[in-house]
Amino acid sequence: MARSLFVALGLATLVASCCPQPKPKTETTVVMPPPPPPPPTPSAHDAALAEVARLTAVADANPLLAAWTGRDGGVPPFDRLAAAALPAALETGVALRGAELEAIVTDPAPATFANTIAALEGAGRHLHRAETLFGVMASGLNSPDVQAVEEQWSPKLAAAADQQINFNQALFARIAAVHADRATAGLDPVQVRLVEKYYDGMVRRGAKLDADGKAKLGAVNQELAGLYTGFGNKVLADEDTWIVLEKKEDLAGLPADLIASYAAAAEEHKLPGKWAVVNTRSSVDPFLAASARRDLRERVWKAFKSRGDHGDANDTKAAIARVVKLRAERAALLGYATHAHLRMDDTMAKDPAAAMALMMRVWPAAVKRVHEEVAAMAPFTKKDKLTGPVEPWDYLYYQEKVKAAKYKFDSGELKAYFALDNMIAGSMYMAERLYGLSFAEITGQVPTFHPDVRVWEVKDKASGKLVGLFYGDYFARAGKRSGAWMSSYQVYETFTGTTRIPIVSNNNNFVRGAAGAPILISLDDAETLFHEFGHAIHYLVAEGAYPGLGDTPSDFVEYPSQVHENWVLTRPVLDQFARHYQTKAPMPQALLDKVAAARTFNQGYGTVEYLSAAIVDMKLHTLPGGVIDAATFEAETMKAIGAPREVAMRHRLPHFNHLFTSDEYSAGYYSYLWSDVMAADTWAAFTESGDVFDPTVAAKMKQHILAPGNATDRTEAYRQFRGRGPDVKALLAKRGFPTE
Repeated sequence: MARSLFVALGLATLVASCCPQPKPKTETTVVMPPPPPPPPTPSAHDAALAEVARLTAVADANPLLAAWTGRDGGVPPFDRLAAAALPAALETGVALRGAELEAIVTDPAPATFANTIAALEGAGRHLHRAETLFGVMASGLNSPDVQAVEEQWSPKLAAAADQQINFNQALFARIAAVHADRATAGLDPVQVRLVEKYYDGMVRRGAKLDADGKAKLGAVNQELAGLYTGFGNKVLADEDTWIVLEKKEDLAGLPADLIASYAAAAEEHKLPGKWAVVNTRSSVDPFLAASARRDLRERVWKAFKSRGDHGDANDTKAAIARVVKLRAERAALLGYATHAHLRMDDTMAKDPAAAMALMMRVWPAAVKRVHEEVAAMAPFTKKDKLTGPVEPWDYLYYQEKVKAAKYKFDSGELKAYFALDNMIAGSMYMAERLYGLSFAEITGQVPTFHPDVRVWEVKDKASGKLVGLFYGDYFARAGKRSGAWMSSYQVYETFTGTTRIPIVSNNNNFVRGAAGAPILISLDDAETLFHEFGHAIHYLVAEGAYPGLGDTPSDFVEYPSQVHENWVLTRPVLDQFARHYQTKAPMPQALLDKVAAARTFNQGYGTVEYLSAAIVDMKLHTLPGGVIDAATFEAETMKAIGAPREVAMRHRLPHFNHLFTSDEYSAGYYSYLWSDVMAADTWAAFTESGDVFDPTVAAKMKQHILAPGNATDRTEAYRQFRGRGPDVKALLAKRGFPTE
């Protein structure tokens, strides 16, 4: 199956993990499907096959659609990217996928796993390749011409998915027939699971709606697709800005390496002799933690936190209100109480109440800790004659003052040990020790989409067998969305008899230093690097036969990434890779002990910053009618839950890309906490063994957690790995909160 088909079915990334799905909660607009249509005639099937052959020949001649060629079974043709070529490629790809699906539904033979489900797994490959390249351009090379294609084609692709797949009654009839016979058709458990995912996904996407319901749902889906594209483009426009530091007095408190990086950013933006704080977290947070200029901290903080909220052409609040309303309408059409109930129907948590219960168990302790952290700042704010209360732009600055006094070090001291290239190598060493992977750089031997991108060939160290390809895109630039993420260009599969290797990338927004100088990153950035690499590992060690089971539930998918953050501060990684960029000495144990002692120091701030965003997300998407005032909802919700005024949401609604550039994390931002319960409990398994690279624990981790993807129930998989369910006490202890 091409993953584009699974995305259209709503199964990619957010695939179910638990029991068979419950039926929709009401039956007002949901009807049972009509009897299957009469068997198609051989002539209709022959005509469909002929159209597939014709369109395949056209698609194979288009470099954005054709099968990838080159080393290692084929690599993405990043050297052929062109926005102007996208519309023709997408049009051909959509037409070819439609013909492939028509060939499936007109097959005169009774529906079977082979001629229906396996055939669907192979359908849409050409379109998937084009959409993959399109996605790379949209996230990393988002020029005005790319944005124009997005705005035109996002609604078209949504409409095509509904017409060809989600509302295709003949297709659903065949899937339903295989689903009905799954227990007696001689299928293995993985095949049964795949059938259930297809069937449940079709139902959640409206396959059982009547004609009027499908028409309404299709209109909602198309409008949402356009709104998602518009939201992302508006936020990107606000992110492609910077605060200029005009004179040396503006640099008060900043360490030399940070000054150098801001000078390099200014040079890049044609501002020689000045310094620029670009509007991305890797640039903003270090400034807020170090700058002694309160006026500039406020200015930088407000620029970062007000993205999408300026009341101008890039303001997103009207789009937010419309998205929330449309999502509520869609949930009602499909028979769900709210959008959150719809989105969580195929997650581990299953129900908004379960996610909210976990968040509210942690929330009071986090708020209490924030109050304690702010109180500890009083001697320093008094010394600085701070007027008024501690503001959000003061928090990181005074937090560093308290940390330096209490633990005798500051976060800037750590950066000298975290050179970016060394930490990239350290993450790969982690993968080698845990899972036997080796990495050989092949940059320059395959096409890349930007000169900064590096590429590695990944092999099994013991056998020398090729495992996959890994691309690294590490630096911020104009036209690249902020944050950090993993992309999957190709997933592992064997069901056709030919093995396709995974091809994945990590994408970060680190800020360059001066030319020729080492790029030093913070501990937080180093953990982010290992986090995203954990996502990559999850895909690189895949062993599932069917790509349709390659993605995991939204509240499981962050677990493998979060647990791998822990290896940054392990002695084996530090001794080899976290060496001082000047002296080459490893990090002293005394400094590491200070870091360890301070690990729970700022957990009030970090937890409230994240949890407030997750709670607002859940509150927003459990409103049955979905009617909100986007200008006030956030503030009113924060007040209602007693959020400390000193800490803002990590992502305010006007720039909350997780929620409003797709459905993927909507009503799902809680998943980081849900996953972190498992991650903390898993790390305890390694530390309890006495060896952070314990081969037995690592082998079980790979066998049960990573390699199967979603081929087995994820809740049961965790029990098989740990011998029990995850213990939330490990998370509370990790954050320094009471465990009772």
